[in-house]
Amino acid sequence: MSTLLPPKPGAATAPAPARATLRGPVRVLLRMHRKALWAGAALLVLGIGVVVALRVWMASSKVLCSDGDITTCGDDIYVPSYAHTSAEGFLVNGGTVLVLLAALIGVFVAGPLIARELESGTFRPAWAQSVSPAHWLAARLAVPAALTVTGLTVLVVVLRWGLWALRAGPDTPGLRWHANGVFPGTGPAILGYALLAVAVGALSAVIVRRTLLSMSLTALVLGAVAACLGTWRYELWPSSFRKSTEVMGYDAGDWPIESGMLTASGEKLYWQDCYEADMAQGVEACMRGRGGIGYFSEYHPASHYWPLQLVETGILLALAALAVFAAFRVLRRLHG
Repeated sequence: MSTLLPPKPGAATAPAPARATLRGPVRVLLRMHRKALWAGAALLVLGIGVVVALRVWMASSKVLCSDGDITTCGDDIYVPSYAHTSAEGFLVNGGTVLVLLAALIGVFVAGPLIARELESGTFRPAWAQSVSPAHWLAARLAVPAALTVTGLTVLVVVLRWGLWALRAGPDTPGLRWHANGVFPGTGPAILGYALLAVAVGALSAVIVRRTLLSMSLTALVLGAVAACLGTWRYELWPSSFRKSTEVMGYDAGDWPIESGMLTASGEKLYWQDCYEADMAQGVEACMRGRGGIGYFSEYHPASHYWPLQLVETGILLALAALAVFAAFRVLRRLHG
């Protein structure tokens, strides 16, 4: 029967295996794609510069009254300056630009960052040097995710600062908080789009393993997600409801959803149901002929901005987490 004895003093012991970290793969990744990093930094500086220039231009150009006087108007007439209308034309789609920028990063992750290495086989030296496939993929997720979230956070702050100056005017219909060109880029939802773009890019790359096909698939998936959320955004949070015996208007910050008339039993009759009626009769006469006796409206007030932002962000983060989980599972199944 053998006995386990403690090692003799001074006896050589095997060194403990080094703990794997992401520091090495991250350093290699940054060095390989430094040109892309410089391009991203240039886009960040360009975006900040454009918004700052527009804000300075607006500040130096005074709003005009109807008679051309540059003093404060004494009535409800408002004539914006050329600088104001030009800045609005640029900033009204600021949120769309940021979503496209996030999608561009996802396409880069899918193509040059991951799929190109899988397609060409350049990943093999890294895996042969004690870098596991999981660490290799984790570095290619962590680096673009961290840099993208940081850069887009700065751009969101700058865009909100630029939009704040435009909201000083009473007539800025394109800058309503719920506009598709504004909403995604003014809150945390854009960070959800960015993380989803990185995750979808990685998943497409490990599944397809072809550069151009992975980039195309990523763009298609991200475009579909953005289109669906833009179309059904008003459904992400319960809308407010109000009724009256008279025709109602909306406050400046309201997002109108539906409106129409109510019957005595409470059934809703929508205006569009009578739009194709005999115009000699009139739409309201058509509604009253169907039993309408009062008016109602469904809308999102300005206070629903943050609930809608947070719900949309949660959906995007959940999709991103699923895509990341699937990417690691596919990589493990294919490469162990």
